[in-house]
Amino acid sequence: YSAAQERNNVPAWFKQKISTRRLQANTTGESLTPYDSVSTYNNFYEFGLDKSDPAENAHTLKTEPWTVTIEGLCNKTGTYSLEDILKPHPLEDRIYRFRCVEAWSMVVPWLGFSLADLIKRFEPKAEAKYIEFVTLVDKQQMPNQRTRALDWPYVEGLRLDEAMNPLAMMAVGVYGRSLPPQNGAPLRLIVPWKYGFKSIKSIVKIRSTATQ
Repeated sequence: YSAAQERNNVPAWFKQKISTRRLQANTTGESLTPYDSVSTYNNFYEFGLDKSDPAENAHTLKTEPWTVTIEGLCNKTGTYSLEDILKPHPLEDRIYRFRCVEAWSMVVPWLGFSLADLIKRFEPKAEAKYIEFVTLVDKQQMPNQRTRALDWPYVEGLRLDEAMNPLAMMAVGVYGRSLPPQNGAPLRLIVPWKYGFKSIKSIVKIRSTATQ
């Protein structure tokens, strides 16, 4: 496929990281969904409830600087910049079928790295059974958080064994470029065997827990 046009202000370190990504063949048996569809037909309720709302409204999301807090039942807790999160992990394209509970699907070339590798890096303790992910809360940047459409922040979770599945990934890009805001920039989860609502976007916190 042809890479989508990158945004003008992508940091130099991120552009270099993307340029070294490993490519993967399309093994889904289906054609890729065009980038224009992937980037304009989205569920991201922080920016509105209609499919077109995220592409229209997510320009307000500021992804730099971005930090992710690692907390809970792990040995290496702390708050890390996006660059620190990505630094030890080579990026790769993974082409997955992305399915929504609303009975639509896309075939998408995500760009990212193994979730299992990230979890192992922060050394979950023996009593950790679940991994929780939390989306940013910022009513100025995410206007629909001013409503009661959902209980904010949006939180999702996986059992630890699910999170360690080699198919689960942390995505930072799509179609060979950094994630657009409406697709969950700058860091989102992709769990290809589950419906899309599990693939939480714009992650600011990852917590290891003993209970759901």
